[in-house]
Amino acid sequence: MTLLMTVLGVVIFAVGLLVSIAWHELGHLSTAKLFGIRVPQYMVGFGPTIWSRRKGETEYGIKAIPMGGYIRMIGMFPPGEDGKVTARSTSPFRSMIEDARSAAYEELRPGDESRLFYTRKPWKRVIVMFAGPFMNLVLAVAIFLTTLMAFGLNTQTTTVATVSDCVIQQSEKRDTCAPGDPAAPAKAAGLKAGDKIVAFNGRPVEDWSALQKDIRATVGPATITVERAGEKIGLTADLIENKVAKTDADGRYVKDQYVTAGFLGFAPAAGYVPQSFGQSVDRMGEMMAAGVQSLIDLPSKVPDLWNAAFNGAERAQDSPMGVVGAARVSGEIFTLDIPAQHQLVFFLNLLAGFNLSLFLFNMLPLLPLDGGHIAGALWESLRRGVARVFRRPDPGPFDVAKLMPVAYVVAGLFICFTLLVMVADVVNPIKIT
Repeated sequence: MTLLMTVLGVVIFAVGLLVSIAWHELGHLSTAKLFGIRVPQYMVGFGPTIWSRRKGETEYGIKAIPMGGYIRMIGMFPPGEDGKVTARSTSPFRSMIEDARSAAYEELRPGDESRLFYTRKPWKRVIVMFAGPFMNLVLAVAIFLTTLMAFGLNTQTTTVATVSDCVIQQSEKRDTCAPGDPAAPAKAAGLKAGDKIVAFNGRPVEDWSALQKDIRATVGPATITVERAGEKIGLTADLIENKVAKTDADGRYVKDQYVTAGFLGFAPAAGYVPQSFGQSVDRMGEMMAAGVQSLIDLPSKVPDLWNAAFNGAERAQDSPMGVVGAARVSGEIFTLDIPAQHQLVFFLNLLAGFNLSLFLFNMLPLLPLDGGHIAGALWESLRRGVARVFRRPDPGPFDVAKLMPVAYVVAGLFICFTLLVMVADVVNPIKIT
């Protein structure tokens, strides 16, 4: 049964990945057709074509390897300086440029001269190239809003999960009491698993973060009001100082760092807490900022990723994860001993996070990514604007094809990084904790 659920999770993720890719390419396709650019192909996946159908002037299809997708627009690059697109040279870098330019004119038909991508105004080209990543952002926002507002955020609550029998310094990293350990204040006060703390020292408690701060700031007698079996019960506890895990500004525990603070002695239960629209927007803003920071930190994570893949080092939980790793996590989700609703939320958040990553990654101003074409169009608009201001001749379209040697280098680096991540995902995968 576990194997069946794992396979089911992987299959569902593959379907979600295909939908995300198709949705991305639909953004490019719809805006390209809106601006009169001819699109011969719309494909989801790479490799051999397993299904296709032609409708109008566009062939729609699915390919065997669901690792991406593309639409082919004619005239992605302007002609060379000689006005031709079939010239060749012995220079390897020049050949890259000319090959890319030639490919951009495949399937050119009479009358297509006015339907070439490069002939569109820069702002239209920006829209066409931005529309793909934007569709991923729209999908991510829609899923996150749905899960956060309809189901909630999986977070620690003010409900008691377990009560400690004794006082143990968290830096000792042990779970069992030793002779001489004093009784935990929560145990002595009569706190029980399932109690919901609604007030601390007479102040109403709204969330775990605020309650945790109040507890850590208190040493000595304190009053605790709990809901138990539908009734409110008042308890009195005598909090003591203890060495506890340090938390950051967001309330997350800092690994292997401890502080001395007030100690009550219970573990909070986790649960899904529905978020308001404002809270959901704030949460998505935090995820966007975290995603940007992850992209910035990506090069610094390569050594640890290499060690995890080939030297048996521990795989960090914030390590980069590829499609293979995400599929494995999806398979694990459906084997967890949690309610089906929680499994669904977990999976939807994984899919939303994947789409958010696609948006951020594709917006990097590097060819062959969408952001590289956007940067080229913006640069063309800028230099044409400068020429108009200073009454200079129009410099014409910016030849993005001249950047193809750089694009090949970037693509090579991306392929190497993708292979490294895939190896790490296979031999030393990230696991759900």
